[in-house]
Amino acid sequence: MDQIMNKLFLLPIFISTILISSCDNSDDDPNVPGNETGRSKEYNLYSSPTANAIGTITFKELDDNTTKVEIMVTGVSPSDTHPTHIHKNSAAEGGDIAISLNPVDETSRKSETIVAQLDDGTAINYEGLIAFDGHVNVHKSADDLATIVAQGDIGPNELIIENSEDYELSERAIDGIAGEIIFIERASGEILAIISLENTPEGGEHPAHIHMNSAAVGGGIAVTFNPVDGTSGLSLTDFAALDDETSITFEQLKNFDGHVNVHLSDTELATIVAQGDIGGNEFTGEMEEYMLNEKAVEGISGKATFKERKSGKTLVEVALENTPEGGVHPSHIHMWSAAEGGDVVFPLNDVDGDTGMSYTDITMDKDENPYAYNELIQYDGHINVHLSAEALSTIVAQGDIGGNRLTGEFTEYSLNEKAVEGISGKVTYFERENGNALVTISLENTPEGGVHPTHIHRNSAVEGGDIFVTLNPVDGNTGFSMSTPRKSDDGLFETLPYDFLIIDDAHINVHLSAEDLGTIVAQGDVGGNKLTGDSKQYQLNENSGSGVSGTITFEKRENGFTLATIMLMGTPMNGNHPAHIHSGAAGSGGGVIIPLTNVDGDTGKSLTHIEKNSSDEEVKYDDLLNLDAHVNVHLSPEDLATIVAAGNIGSNAN
Repeated sequence: MDQIMNKLFLLPIFISTILISSCDNSDDDPNVPGNETGRSKEYNLYSSPTANAIGTITFKELDDNTTKVEIMVTGVSPSDTHPTHIHKNSAAEGGDIAISLNPVDETSRKSETIVAQLDDGTAINYEGLIAFDGHVNVHKSADDLATIVAQGDIGPNELIIENSEDYELSERAIDGIAGEIIFIERASGEILAIISLENTPEGGEHPAHIHMNSAAVGGGIAVTFNPVDGTSGLSLTDFAALDDETSITFEQLKNFDGHVNVHLSDTELATIVAQGDIGGNEFTGEMEEYMLNEKAVEGISGKATFKERKSGKTLVEVALENTPEGGVHPSHIHMWSAAEGGDVVFPLNDVDGDTGMSYTDITMDKDENPYAYNELIQYDGHINVHLSAEALSTIVAQGDIGGNRLTGEFTEYSLNEKAVEGISGKVTYFERENGNALVTISLENTPEGGVHPTHIHRNSAVEGGDIFVTLNPVDGNTGFSMSTPRKSDDGLFETLPYDFLIIDDAHINVHLSAEDLGTIVAQGDVGGNKLTGDSKQYQLNENSGSGVSGTITFEKRENGFTLATIMLMGTPMNGNHPAHIHSGAAGSGGGVIIPLTNVDGDTGKSLTHIEKNSSDEEVKYDDLLNLDAHVNVHLSPEDLATIVAAGNIGSNAN
């Protein structure tokens, strides 16, 4: 309340009356003819910005059916006597003198008048005065009646400061012209509208109205205001009905579906210099922003902002940079994520290429199903901004909204080169606010024009496994793929939330083509199979004069299991060397505890996922580091008795 009063105090004299307050005073004097009855009404008088006068006017009922009118003013010039009158109408409207009061004395700063009639001789008592449609002016001097030093509304024109609403009027076509509109209820039920703008041109006159609907939608004129005076930047209007004579109360105005436009001039109504939503279209302050990323046209990007209105509507504001002059860009909210694509659910107003802006109010989808703000900010959808109505397939900016917005949580996995040299990269799982995941694949050195089928497979990469989820193929031109996996291909998993995928027992394969799925160009473990970085390496020493030696490395996975990698030197081409973890120390001849993948003689390499031992008991990485065991690499499946390399592991390593 104080904030509104402080703002209004700075307005010019003819609107300072909005700060009027009233109070009832009592008098101990009994009802004696010619004396006060005890009933009184007081109003404040406020100063113009060029003066420093404040005061009160008090009506006191006398028992002879007359009224004592007392005025007290401070801050007026001590050298002047100040003519004072009650005028007709409100201060905002102005009006002729109705009652001439005794002037405010320059010494006492007071005025006292016994009033029994108007200047035209019409009788008026106390009840008539406190119900009089008028205002009080205290003038500077008898020689300068045009200068009002203090002023206040009275009677039904009294303003109920507690019932006021303040709305911003933002700049539109002309830089710098902006301000506010304040609505205040009068005791009569009328509404005072005060428009205050900065930087309006001297001498200008700017038509102003309440229009139907929000500013984003636009609509016909509902209420015509007095024009804004360019010199002062002010407009004051009293109203109690719309232009079509439909009555409107202050409470109804607080929820009115409308907006205010201030126009450049009578001849240029199409040019709006200031604008603001009012009533039910006022913003609650709740908003959500979503990024709109560059797509087919370089440099075009921006954001979409969802703002909640008091009525429950949502304003969707699209703001893009670098849109072409004269461009008209159709925009829509589509179902599902951008990675999936989907049908249009909420049409948006076209983005204006000149400004990069679009404004749309949403209350329902295209099938007329209602949608409130709280539902829209959780919607499973995305926004597309298209190049033109003739080129809808070309998307210039795009972004996920609602439940598809990313939380900022993500997990990255490496995709290593396989059959084609140089093709490698990474896969990233991003968490969405609705719990789903965005899976992006980014590869280097994919061939131009290539289309590379991609899947999440069961188990680790060294084990292999069936397709679990089909992802969108990698585009060879960009090396990129985006997917939102929602369920498994076999239908056993109806949902695939981010929290599940980052622990799932799986790996990803990127294939050469749909015709050559057997050729894997990039591959990597994901989910629980991701390596933690913890590892332990053991020496495998030459045995039986074989000339073969190397290492075995255990690497810990996030699920606690192990990737075992044997790397040997000196293995013969085309060799196939069985390998096992045996119990006991090397040379003890202990039995096989865990079979390992045969070592390929051409590469000297073997990869094994270790999860269980030969007895089907679970074995984890930490178990292997403490195992009483050794590793043997044998000459061939037909000659297991010949050990070409061996080494202690676990507790035997030292």
